[in-house]
Amino acid sequence: MTAAVPGRGATPARPGGEPPAGAVPARTPMASPDPSSGSDETGASRADVRRAAAAWSGLAEPGDRTAGALLLAVGPVAAIAWLRAAHDHGDRSRAVARLRERIDDPAEELTPRRLLAALDRWGPRLGRVDPDRDARALRELGGRVLVRGDEGWPQGLDDLGPAAPACLWVRGDPRALLGPPAVALVGARAATSYGTAVAADLACGLADRGHAVVSGGAYGIDAAAHRGALAGDGPTVAVMAGGADRLYPAGNTDLLERVLARGGAVVAEVPVGATPTRSRFLRRNRLIAALTAATVVVEAAWRSGSLSTATHAAGLLRPVGAVPGPVTSMASTGCHRLLREHDAVCVTSVADVLELLPGGAPSEGAGETHHDPRDALHDVARGVLDGFDARRPTTLDELVPAVGLAASDVLAALGELELAGLAVRAAGGWELTAAARRPAAR
Repeated sequence: MTAAVPGRGATPARPGGEPPAGAVPARTPMASPDPSSGSDETGASRADVRRAAAAWSGLAEPGDRTAGALLLAVGPVAAIAWLRAAHDHGDRSRAVARLRERIDDPAEELTPRRLLAALDRWGPRLGRVDPDRDARALRELGGRVLVRGDEGWPQGLDDLGPAAPACLWVRGDPRALLGPPAVALVGARAATSYGTAVAADLACGLADRGHAVVSGGAYGIDAAAHRGALAGDGPTVAVMAGGADRLYPAGNTDLLERVLARGGAVVAEVPVGATPTRSRFLRRNRLIAALTAATVVVEAAWRSGSLSTATHAAGLLRPVGAVPGPVTSMASTGCHRLLREHDAVCVTSVADVLELLPGGAPSEGAGETHHDPRDALHDVARGVLDGFDARRPTTLDELVPAVGLAASDVLAALGELELAGLAVRAAGGWELTAAARRPAAR
């Protein structure tokens, strides 16, 4: 799907150089082209693309599929040029018609009705967005704007299609978004001590194995996950519902500052200064799911917002895990619901989480388990094993009356125990090995 460019059927300009209403130019004078920064397929410089994408992140609300489809169809530079032309010239129906003429096979999100409704949403914000100001504010915080095609752009976001963000406003180390497959650990804000302990343990174990932990920076399970990852000396990423400059909630500011200081990142899809609203919290969850290879809900009530992250992950064909809790705990009813109704995988350990990841090995209990040689013993050998004195070597004369068997049967059983590595000959008789002294698994 392409926009018209000069020499490829573009609409002639009006007398005096004024473009016709709704024309989609190949580039807009957003910024002076920087040859060193590269260019996109329409000829717009990377600086133009970055600036236009940053503007779109303030023009459209997160998850606006019409905006996303428009950016995919013509690119952010041509898209914002079309929006300005349609807004300034006033003939919106004509602008929409001209846009659709220049897109091969327009997506279902780009119907005339949807585009006209979108113009009503985006137009009033045109005079309020200032991508230069916002990017400058982010740079002062040590951050940068990432757009599709950048080296640090997380490829998983592209799976969102038209619901993908126009750009990412990133503070901290962008490399925290790359590397081995990341895991989302999410759950309730009103978490129990059980939930926070499990979240911290899982996050610490994952970080210790090099996997980034992604969560939302909120109280409860999110905070426990970030703390656990820091304890495991691994990267962790907090996805904000508001601007990356507003570490939210304020009570977790110190924690989020530690995330930044320890090689992690704070990420947002809206410009600096944007307010975290309820709708943005819910839409933010799709990013958490897309940035990771698997999502684990640690603790969630029946209607917990964290369940939406699991829903998004499932929609992206990412595996979903849930930690079971006490059957009497209302704080775990959402996890039990996922396990019962949505084919979530039961997670009780770091090994279970690793099994969800691409190429993950089956966890203990899901396949082959440790072998206990006592399990293969015959009944006579089991009885003789029970007749040993664990504190010292035991003689044949002591074993025979202790187990109530004939000496020949005891000798045969001792041979079996020796072959199984459970007993060895010792001065004056036989004694148990370390394997025989180890408590049997229950």
